[in-house]
Amino acid sequence: MNQPAAIPTFALYGEGDWQSPAGFAHIETIAERSALHDWTIAPHRHDRVVQLLVVQEGHARVTLDGAPFALPAPSFIVVPTGVVHGFRFDPGTRGHVLTLSQEFAGRGRGDGDPLPGFLAQGGSGEIAADAVARVDWLTRELLHIAESAGATADPLFEALAEALVRSIAGQAATPGDDRRLGLFRHLVETHLAEQRPLEFYARSMGLTVRTLTRLTRARLGAPPQVLINRRLALEAQRRLRYTSATVAQIAEDLGFADPSWFSRFYLRMTGHRPLAERQALRGRLIQDNDPAA
Repeated sequence: MNQPAAIPTFALYGEGDWQSPAGFAHIETIAERSALHDWTIAPHRHDRVVQLLVVQEGHARVTLDGAPFALPAPSFIVVPTGVVHGFRFDPGTRGHVLTLSQEFAGRGRGDGDPLPGFLAQGGSGEIAADAVARVDWLTRELLHIAESAGATADPLFEALAEALVRSIAGQAATPGDDRRLGLFRHLVETHLAEQRPLEFYARSMGLTVRTLTRLTRARLGAPPQVLINRRLALEAQRRLRYTSATVAQIAEDLGFADPSWFSRFYLRMTGHRPLAERQALRGRLIQDNDPAA
């Protein structure tokens, strides 16, 4: 299996990584795009948007950062910015894909509002019986507005999109998200490969390192440096799994001075070395493609 040199990154699948505007919002049916690709959306990610996929009839098989699971109707999944994901739908599956700019999380109404955390952290599950009719109506109305107006960035579309996200976020039991945590996540994503010290993140947030540490320990269960290291290790794992880049190239791209430093970091964070990750993946791919297996 040939791997690309970089993880495929799109604004909308198959349309390149064009710069989506701050208020970007888009909806389409599952069939509109996936039927063109034999109902299969290959692993990829989005750098500036978050997606909500709703399966209303049929069945989807999802791969999220390499972990596969089923998504039978009626169900949903929120894919946060940067997460590598792919789908395989049963032919004829009915549903919708709502794509929103990262700034949409700014519609949150205070620290106890679940919406920002839901969009930042993601989630999946069954749509509750008492919400199915409302979700169906909202997706139909959003699609109608998009098709009739030609551009979806208008107040009515955004209000209905928020209603759809909130209808589902309320079921996901995502804890309220401190706005400062959203800013911290944004800074980590933006400066991940720069190997910035904690003082940079704290200063950018108008906090001291001690206050930032208290915040992440209380709300995320770990100090900030551990969270940054976990995110860095996850990005390395994604590149090892989904690209043909060498270990040395990945180390350089992620800000490590040399491959041996990167290898020690990866071993400490994951329990195995980068080459072992790639060899194990190749073994799984061979087994999966072996008709006798």
